[in-house]
Amino acid sequence: MPTWTLTTHELSLRYVWKISRNASSAKTNLVVKIEAKGFAGAGEAAPNTRYHETPELLQEQFAALQAAGLAAVNDLEKLDALLARLPVARSLSFALESALVHWLAARAGVPVWQWLGVPPPTSVLSTAFSLPIMEPGEVAGFLQAQDAFRFNMLKIKVNAAGGLELLREVARVLPNHAMLVDGNEAWEDADSLMLFLEQATALPGLYLRLLEQPLPAHCADDYRYLRTRTPVPLIADESVTDTADFSELTRQFHGVNVKLMKAGGYRRGIDLLRRTRSHGLMPMLGCMVETTLGISSAYQISALAKVHDLDGFLIVKDEPFGLVREKNGLLSMGE
Repeated sequence: MPTWTLTTHELSLRYVWKISRNASSAKTNLVVKIEAKGFAGAGEAAPNTRYHETPELLQEQFAALQAAGLAAVNDLEKLDALLARLPVARSLSFALESALVHWLAARAGVPVWQWLGVPPPTSVLSTAFSLPIMEPGEVAGFLQAQDAFRFNMLKIKVNAAGGLELLREVARVLPNHAMLVDGNEAWEDADSLMLFLEQATALPGLYLRLLEQPLPAHCADDYRYLRTRTPVPLIADESVTDTADFSELTRQFHGVNVKLMKAGGYRRGIDLLRRTRSHGLMPMLGCMVETTLGISSAYQISALAKVHDLDGFLIVKDEPFGLVREKNGLLSMGE
């Protein structure tokens, strides 16, 4: 029978990672590993506090799965049956499925993307680079220190209070550079957001390409109102879970940011990306703060997305795995 293990990784960050709802200088991610028949597979779980996930919860859930017979799981059908009986956090669900898929692909002697039945990823992949919320006076030094100029698109984390001034400074330092602004549900309603957009689009040198999840997911009426009025395409993030209603999403957004940690597994992530495209929405592939283990998993299905935001490992100090490299704003798989 396979041996399943769960290991915690304490990850120090290269700088304070601040978004509209929290800030942190370290993350605790977990790695699930399966070993059997001379092969091994691993998957990463990055707990998300937005969905009430903690490392402690994931450890408790993994222990419960072990007690319920995880050692007998050696295919996806058995994993699905076990998780149907004992549901777990989405990030842990992904780590389990990822580890198992990687093990099955290794046994079959094929790349993960091929085993999953998706198109092959490109040899190099352009990614956005994310800026945390910071004071405007810190922007120029941060961009210089991180050599952010090498990325084709910057993803700017903002809140309602200081977002406009932060964008003003980024546009001053990097005029006409493509920006994806991520509000992480910071605005309260459509009216306040429209005022912000009116002011932001008037800023000299600002190229606002995309706007990600500016309002809370429950503000469906506001999103329906905004979709035909916003000057910037709206991208869904927190509004998309493993039970996403695409008939409703098409009335609220122009695109969808799919994250494997939120999807709960490769198969669900692939389904979300395909449904995004089939509904005429722009497919985007994103990440949490992850090591290259998690990012390499996303890389396997990256051909299904049009926009890629897979820079989570660049935030990690002393990244432990080295499975993905970045040079000149382009990602490639490590040796």
